[in-house]
Amino acid sequence: MLGSDAEAAADIDIVYCKHDLPQNFQEDVFIAARGLPNRIRKADTKDRLDLRSHSAITIDGPHCKAIDDALSLDITDQGYRRLGVHIADVAHYVEADEAIDREARRRGTAVYLGDEVVPMLPPPLPNALCCLLPGKDRLTISVLITLDDDAQVLEYEIQPSVIQVEHKLNYDQAQGILMREQADELEKLGIDSDELDEFEPIFDLVESLFQLSQEVKQRRHERGSFELSLPDHEFPPEAEDLAEYLSPKFQYDDEGALGAMVVSDHLPARVIVTEFMLLANQLVAKHIKELGIPGLYRIHRTPDLANVQELVKLANNMEVNLALADEEAVQPSDYQNFTEQFASSDAEKVLTYLLLATFKPALYSAEPGPHFGLALTEAYTHFTSPVRRYPDLLVHRLLHAVFEHGRDRRSTRSKDQVNLRHSSCHGQISWSVLPPNIQQQVEEQLSRAPIKLTERERIAQDAESDLEGLKKAAFMQAHTGEVFQGLITGVQSYGFFVELEELLVEGLVHVSSLKDDWYEYRSRQQKLVGRKNRQQYRLGDRVEVQVKSVDYYRQQIDLVAVGGGSEATDDDEDENGDENGSKGFPSEDFSQEEE
Repeated sequence: MLGSDAEAAADIDIVYCKHDLPQNFQEDVFIAARGLPNRIRKADTKDRLDLRSHSAITIDGPHCKAIDDALSLDITDQGYRRLGVHIADVAHYVEADEAIDREARRRGTAVYLGDEVVPMLPPPLPNALCCLLPGKDRLTISVLITLDDDAQVLEYEIQPSVIQVEHKLNYDQAQGILMREQADELEKLGIDSDELDEFEPIFDLVESLFQLSQEVKQRRHERGSFELSLPDHEFPPEAEDLAEYLSPKFQYDDEGALGAMVVSDHLPARVIVTEFMLLANQLVAKHIKELGIPGLYRIHRTPDLANVQELVKLANNMEVNLALADEEAVQPSDYQNFTEQFASSDAEKVLTYLLLATFKPALYSAEPGPHFGLALTEAYTHFTSPVRRYPDLLVHRLLHAVFEHGRDRRSTRSKDQVNLRHSSCHGQISWSVLPPNIQQQVEEQLSRAPIKLTERERIAQDAESDLEGLKKAAFMQAHTGEVFQGLITGVQSYGFFVELEELLVEGLVHVSSLKDDWYEYRSRQQKLVGRKNRQQYRLGDRVEVQVKSVDYYRQQIDLVAVGGGSEATDDDEDENGDENGSKGFPSEDFSQEEE
């Protein structure tokens, strides 16, 4: 695949080859896709809730081409707010076990490789039939949520629907609407106030959605959920190409693969979408659980207590006093408190990296379970991105099974009927909602799905990370010998890791390159200390480093310290000696011993 001269291969070809990513759809998939209708037919809208008269908008990133979610907001007769979260009904077009479905299941998720996308679904699904374009009728599954004045959910329903989007916004335009009276802020966004005139009919709607999203966010925080904050970054002019590549072209509108949200741009408009997608995912999961049907859930397990206790010790050594509310258990509210304390520390970035290292990977499961990052104890699922994630498509298919085959009473003779599409049925069902044959089919499919889908997600993450690493390595090869400012982000017995702050590139200063002294490793304090000169390199210190060499294929960057660090004091002595993991390295001899 790479040819006889692998060194001449393009980085993206290396990633395709390494992770066995599909480069094209098979012919049978294209044939099936060409057989799909090119418009919404009248028969398609039968038995669907008609929401075309409701004002719906989309808010997405500027590079987003597959727009599969929309929002609306109405006032009920009782004066409550009714939020509509409308998701493209991919399951209407993709039948189970047909060619398109088999290929989507095999891929598991879309993969984003810079400007190139390895899609989960073939055209015209992502870019036409299931793309919520303004002025076009589109089939959706809508979660209609009634909230009180405190943004508490009073009731909700999940309906197959048909909508028509009124306006399409990107994040900057939506934020421009929120800040349209602030000329300076508009200038920062690069928006002329005249450009917003076409959106005047929805000014009030955007402002109301933003206000509601803030209230929903507050309710989420009250139960202990948190966000990870990474400061905005500006690349130097000489790294414009790298900056263009590393700027994410797509981010999921919910918590994504990490398990917790990362706030990096602080755009209020992004908060609008994120909060409502999280809420819709949560309510759909609760509904599936209450119906007693087989489900597909998103699990985020609690971090190990020992790892969190180690984090607390490291933070305390960095003069950030963390403490667990319960020394015997880790709670999401602990992480909420941690991130709030990080925000006031000069070492916020390093501490956030350490916090991330304690996370367990999120995964899919056929059984409901807790989601640590969102502080949910019962159930959560992925529902809001069926164009890009196969788990979401499976959840849509589960809902269709209820819409089409669900039994709303114990028997045909029973007069006690419930509405299977409404939260009013919760706690009222004492029978099997799905017929036995449908129940068995769903159970068999879901019993096999979670492990494979979790694995496909991991492969996608590794592929995206690999391409990013290759781009960084190629850039640094061209800058071998140059000196950069860096931040120590990790310390081990064999050396310390440095993030070049201008470039967000990480490399290793190996202990064998520290020729000026014998350096001891102190694990509790995460630092290397020179025995004679008292020079130390500790977590969070800033250093000057020179790029020594770059291994492109392994994406390894070797650095040499040429300045910075800090001076150890008597208070820095390691009282516990070797019990605390101290180890001495005579730097000049170490390289010979290793060789």
